[in-house]
Amino acid sequence: MSESAFTGAAAKPAPPPLSRHAADTARLAAPLAIAQLSQMAMGVTDTILLGSLSADALAAGGLGAGIFFVIVTLLQGVLSSVSVTVANARGAQAEHRVPHIYWTGLALSALLAVPAFVLLSYSQPILLAFGEPPSLARNVGAYTGVLRYASLASLIGVGMMRAFLPAIGAAKRLLWVALVGVVFNGVLNYGLIHGAYGLPRLGMLGSAAATTITIWLSAIALMALLHGRQRFKHFVAAKRPTMPLMGELFAIGWPVAITYGVESMLFLCTGLFIGLMGEKPLAAHQIAMSVSSVTFMVPLAIGQAANVRVGYWMGAGDRVAARHAGFVALALGVAYMSMTGLLFIVAPRAIVGLYLRLDDPANAQTAAIAASLLGVAAIFQIVDGMQTIGSGCLRGLKDTRVPMLAAAFGYWGVGFPTGYVLAFHAGLGPRGLWWGLAAGLASVAVLMTLRFERRTRQRPGV
Repeated sequence: MSESAFTGAAAKPAPPPLSRHAADTARLAAPLAIAQLSQMAMGVTDTILLGSLSADALAAGGLGAGIFFVIVTLLQGVLSSVSVTVANARGAQAEHRVPHIYWTGLALSALLAVPAFVLLSYSQPILLAFGEPPSLARNVGAYTGVLRYASLASLIGVGMMRAFLPAIGAAKRLLWVALVGVVFNGVLNYGLIHGAYGLPRLGMLGSAAATTITIWLSAIALMALLHGRQRFKHFVAAKRPTMPLMGELFAIGWPVAITYGVESMLFLCTGLFIGLMGEKPLAAHQIAMSVSSVTFMVPLAIGQAANVRVGYWMGAGDRVAARHAGFVALALGVAYMSMTGLLFIVAPRAIVGLYLRLDDPANAQTAAIAASLLGVAAIFQIVDGMQTIGSGCLRGLKDTRVPMLAAAFGYWGVGFPTGYVLAFHAGLGPRGLWWGLAAGLASVAVLMTLRFERRTRQRPGV
């Protein structure tokens, strides 16, 4: 199913061969992966520029941005339902439903922005309740007090549009807007932090203001590109949002948000436990997580592409094509993560050397721990890629509640206790906690894959 097949309502499509499945999945996933890497690059840019101010600004800005992105990412999980619902409608040759889904999705984005805005407004008292230093809590509260105004734009631009555009064959718009956004964000951050280019000098809050402006302009640009392109206008014709459809979107999406939450909490707790072991193990953990996060963007994009393609073929009533689309996506993800995993095994010190000076004796312990964690990550990331793609395949079937329970069991019933025992009772330290992550992700990957296989198995007589 090529992009051209997405952009016009034709007769019921014929199921493609496996090679076409692979090519179309890669074509759809590539701009999504680059867009997600660009979003990461924005965060890195903000961190570097805040670090040029002071350690306090870096700490407050980094924590404030982290709080913002955790909150909006969880809520964006609800909006993932837009993608499969649009793809399903298109596969069923019911494109008249797409504008209703679009406008209802926008209305749902606006509703979800309310709790995000409220939570960000209370960052300071929440941090104080957790015992954070008053000065840090005050600075984070000021930072999120600016950034909260980006809540709606983030839910529209990153949540809603990132779900909607790939489902109608317009994923490349995400790519170009994201790339321009990285450059614009960097320039505006520098200008508002330091008062360059005739802009006011706002210090730390200048970074929050620049990021807020960039997120809003990116959302507006995506909507303008969508509404201004003739071949996509019939997808966004003015329609009134409907409560039944909003209920359908929410019912599919809220388990995805919970799934994101239970996974994020496992990674957060792992970092907190490693922090108890000292600064050097924590620094090593951050390095290994940074590397793994970059490579993870590709299977994450493949999972989003699988969501669309499986949903399309299920809408077309072709269970076999949906099954093939899902398993081809899984194969692509495993192949990619296996290659990067091999790199982690062959050249771990070279990778760590991108973050630390290896010739400095003060970095020897951190570098050794980070290299050992990358050895675990070689396995860790293969199953991490499998679970996110498997989850995307199941979302294509509108199957989200049982996968949510599977994720909760895998992460907290398998991953957390395994990591705790290996780290603190078997003496493996940070590596033990990372093996726990690998065990949790592997169990979720197996459960997701088995469920997809079962749900798409051709029934006798069908």
